[in-house]
Amino acid sequence: MPAEGKSDMERIGLFSEMGYITIGDKYVSHHMRPFNEAASKNRQMLPGGTKSLSALQAGYFEPQFVRIFDGEAYSNPVQLRRRYRLAESKKNLGKAFLPSNGDKLPCGLGSYYGTIGGPYAYFSPQLKARERYIPPGKNFYTNPGKKGTGYGYANLTIGEQYPHEPDGYEVDRINAKKTQEEHKRLVKGGPFRLNLYPQEYFDMNPYFSDKPLPPVKKPPPKKPIAPPFKPSSPAKKVRGMKGGTFDPYPSHSDEPYVIKKSKAVTTSKEHQIFHPPPGPKSRPVTSIITLNVTR
Repeated sequence: MPAEGKSDMERIGLFSEMGYITIGDKYVSHHMRPFNEAASKNRQMLPGGTKSLSALQAGYFEPQFVRIFDGEAYSNPVQLRRRYRLAESKKNLGKAFLPSNGDKLPCGLGSYYGTIGGPYAYFSPQLKARERYIPPGKNFYTNPGKKGTGYGYANLTIGEQYPHEPDGYEVDRINAKKTQEEHKRLVKGGPFRLNLYPQEYFDMNPYFSDKPLPPVKKPPPKKPIAPPFKPSSPAKKVRGMKGGTFDPYPSHSDEPYVIKKSKAVTTSKEHQIFHPPPGPKSRPVTSIITLNVTR
């Protein structure tokens, strides 16, 4: 710890300052030191220049062509595969498995050729024995049909001629009216109506109400309007004679002429009038478009 100045603890926070490695070395200026000091020492690598592309041996790094596998034997892949199959076939204990007979193919639809059991009697296509067919006897003979369609021709049907019924005017409407009258005669009483039928909470008519309406209020009697006031004689015109006024001359109050006293100018700061300081003065401003054009 030095006798003068701060201690090592106060300067760097350590009990004692460590020694430096470069104590006693010569000072070398950074300006005179080369960028790559190792490149300026010892022998440098001197290339022999660029080589031009060519198929000669001079285009390679080695003076002569060197094989990757020097002295290797020629191998035939087909021969190697054959030798491998022969070696694997010697491992078989017996001959190869062959089926006794091949699959038998059917020769037609419903054929049992190649099956184990053969045909079944139930599936035989042979027809069953049936009795001899005896056709029934002949039907009775009738006279040939008469020519004509029957509509508009008389005596062409089996029976008698159809009677003609007159078709009245509006028969459908008359029959429907009779049916409606008969239905009304059979109906007893009026239509059934249920009082508990559900109704909507708000009626479609906003002015509808179940409560009876109050009696109509009579309007109050109209008061007769009084006739407008009309003076007995027309107003007199105002002239210099003052003939149209109540008084011959207007009343005038006495107002003495008094000069207002002006206040003396005060010099003290307490009684002086407050004048605010002037604000910043305006100056020309460059627009944003002009600044962008200048940029």
